[in-house]
Amino acid sequence: MRFDIITLFPEFFTSPLGCGLMAKALAKQIASVHVTNPRDFTFDRHHKVDDESYGGGVGMVIKPEPIFAAVESLPHFDRSQVLLMSPQGEKIDRALFEELQNNCDRLVLICGHYEGIDERVMNIVDREISLGDFVLTCGEIPALTLINGITRLLPGTVGKVESLKADSFEDGLLDYPHYTRPPEFRGWRVPDVLMSGNHEKIAQWRHQQQLDRTQAKRPDLYTKWLENT
Repeated sequence: MRFDIITLFPEFFTSPLGCGLMAKALAKQIASVHVTNPRDFTFDRHHKVDDESYGGGVGMVIKPEPIFAAVESLPHFDRSQVLLMSPQGEKIDRALFEELQNNCDRLVLICGHYEGIDERVMNIVDREISLGDFVLTCGEIPALTLINGITRLLPGTVGKVESLKADSFEDGLLDYPHYTRPPEFRGWRVPDVLMSGNHEKIAQWRHQQQLDRTQAKRPDLYTKWLENT
C-alpha cells in the first residue's frame, strides 16, 4: 500500500512513522509513505498557499492551485482514492480501514489547515474523512491515524495474525481484559479461570467479559451487536 500525503508540514510525520511497528512495516516495504508539500508548487517568493476568503470571514483559506498541482504531480495508480481530512467527512472506523485496504493500492491524503480549503478542490476528492465530530488544528492527525490503522491490517505488519482477530470491534464487541505476571499485584489477583488451563472456560469467560464491557462502556455498540446476532 502506498500513501501519498499532501501536507504543509512534512516534519509532522517524521517521529510517528520512524518508530514501533510503523517503522518496521515501512522498512519491510509492506507500506510506503511519500510526502508532498504544496508550497513546492507556488511561484511567489514567500511560497504563499493561503488567501482571504471571498465574502469575508475570519481565517485564511488554502488556495486551489498548489493543491491541484501537488496531487497532479503524483504517479498514476488504477486503484487509488483521494481523501480530504475534514471534520465534515465520514468517521474513521475499522470497517473503513478494511475497505480501503482491500480496494486500494494507493491513497492520497490531503491535510487541511487554517479555515479550510478552497471548495474547488472537492473536484479531485473522492471522499472526506474525519476522526469525529470535533475540529483539530490540522489534518495531519487524522491522516496519521488512517495510515496507522490500515498499515496495521496489512499482512506482515503484526507478528501474530490471531491478535488482529481478537481486536476490539473485530466481532462488534470490545476486547476482553488482559493480565500478565505477577498473579497478584497490590492485592489485585488475576482471575482464577485464566490460570486454570481450561481453554474452554477461558474462552467462555472472555466472551462474557466482552459482552459485559460493551454493554457498560458502549451500549450503542452492544445494541448494534444484538441486532446482528
